Amino acid sequence: MVNMERIFLVVMAVAIGLGGVLGNSAHAEEPYRSPLSLATAGDKVFIGDYTARAIQVYDTKKSNLEDVIALDEEVNGLVLSPDGKLVYAAVGGASGAVLEISLKDNSVLRRIPVGHTPKAPVITPDGKTLLVCTQFNDAVVALDLSTDSAPNSIPVTREPVAAALTPDGKTLIVANLLPAGRADGSYVTAMVDLISVADQKVVASVPLTNGSSSLLGACVSPDGRYAYVTHILSRYQLPTTQLERGWINTNAVSMIDIQGQQLVNTFLLDDVDLGAANPWGITCSEDGQWLCVAHSGTHELSVIDRARLHEKLAAAEKDGEKDTVPNDLAFLVELRERVKLSGLGPRGLTAVGNTIFAAEYFSGTLAEVTLAKDGTAQVASHRLGTQPEMTAVRKGELFFHDGAVCFQQWQSCASCHPGDARVDALNWDILNDGMGNPKNTKSMLLSYDTPPTTATRVRDNAMVSTRAGIRFILFNQPKEEDALAVDAYLRALKPVPSPKLVEGKLSTAAERGKILFSNAKCASCHPAPLFTDLKGHKVGTETRMEPDTRFDTPSLVEAWRTAPYLHDGRAATIKELLTTFNPKDFHGVTSTLSEAQLDDLAEYILSL
Repeated sequence: MVNMERIFLVVMAVAIGLGGVLGNSAHAEEPYRSPLSLATAGDKVFIGDYTARAIQVYDTKKSNLEDVIALDEEVNGLVLSPDGKLVYAAVGGASGAVLEISLKDNSVLRRIPVGHTPKAPVITPDGKTLLVCTQFNDAVVALDLSTDSAPNSIPVTREPVAAALTPDGKTLIVANLLPAGRADGSYVTAMVDLISVADQKVVASVPLTNGSSSLLGACVSPDGRYAYVTHILSRYQLPTTQLERGWINTNAVSMIDIQGQQLVNTFLLDDVDLGAANPWGITCSEDGQWLCVAHSGTHELSVIDRARLHEKLAAAEKDGEKDTVPNDLAFLVELRERVKLSGLGPRGLTAVGNTIFAAEYFSGTLAEVTLAKDGTAQVASHRLGTQPEMTAVRKGELFFHDGAVCFQQWQSCASCHPGDARVDALNWDILNDGMGNPKNTKSMLLSYDTPPTTATRVRDNAMVSTRAGIRFILFNQPKEEDALAVDAYLRALKPVPSPKLVEGKLSTAAERGKILFSNAKCASCHPAPLFTDLKGHKVGTETRMEPDTRFDTPSLVEAWRTAPYLHDGRAATIKELLTTFNPKDFHGVTSTLSEAQLDDLAEYILSL
């Protein structure tokens, strides 16, 4: 059995030895190096450093860093123009933009506003169209780079965070972070949207295997036939009684037939008794021989023989065993090598020939993995600058994302709370209040300010919940110093401005809704500024497994990003909560409101 406590201590010692490895700190003399995204042009690797707000350029021939482009905003993603003369950087949050940067003199030629939290920019082979995900607008924005015309917004399913373009530039593959819709059904999954670049619209939405969430990486095979998407495959319909054999979370890749617009299959990246927590970036070697996956939770790279992978998937379908593949923890045996990296938290990947580069977010390093013909690897790690000493907040962030602290490395805290400790949009049968009564995952934002915790208020406060989570979800004995660091990280979380705001202020409809919020007595249980009275109430949504339960009043801050709603996720939207699931006016006196008024009230709640 793997000694997970020893692994964690080693990882933490390495992290401390590397200096501060996470985010900016008010006490740091200089920002942390946190490489997130990568792009290539010829022999150069361009590194988007999220917290240092910079683009670094690594020369693969000379094996050194040759340039730094300083910016004023967080770098969420990069892409190079086909001629290699320009780099486009997706930057910022609520007022996000794409920066067009000349590589002749590193000057910003223009800043193009695109929307809330742009990510994963891609560019067509002719260099005329740039497409970028805007995560919190639930859209992909298409920019005509030859004009100053307004961007075209293409609605997608929910929180697009990764994208890949077919080599012919005709189809964009979009990975949506979270499932959309209610969570109490028998099939809950995130979607992959396929966009026709010419028509600039979604032509297919492909549902993944039941329980798929936290989609973070996407790539397309060199021949343009297949797309590969990384995600967590959650066994959310089982009570969380054990971790062995991926009982709670497994880690996966889904393969999509692009022309057929359908899922081929989903295969697991874990081994029978050793998980491969939190897959993130994914890429193919330039010759298409290898499919490579970054495991941000276990600090590894999976190197998969792509031809043999396809042969085995085809054989499973021919033999009528297609449905067994998503549950087969031995499927990749003899097809894959797990390569241990020197740095921490690999996220973005890119390939130069048969060399794979990984952005090691938490250690502030660039991994260089040279693949031999047999799949064996030579690993190097390049420092991207000095790191300040880790603060408690950043130690906690590392712990929160580190699968090495979990028994058999199946998951981390972030596996159920992706997107900066928010939600995975799934119901889980956690055993803190009995069995057989699944609850929707709660955001950790403001959890330390709104005790007690959990939907049924069984934990006195978030500190108790944090320690119980380490013990009963990660199946590890928490050390108080580590738990205190997680406390510090979660306390430091800040609300993200709602995409419903107009220039940072309530829209006209939301202003009307604000008045209704008071008149409909919503504010009696959800008073500002936390928008919760910190009490439990009978609200008519209990099930036969929990009669007469007083449910905790949740904060409405960031309600716009925590769907679905109610303790069991039965309400897909706020408007459903106010109408379909509010027949007796327990959730505000809404039965007398008109459709227009209900829309205004929902608009206000979603603006908080």
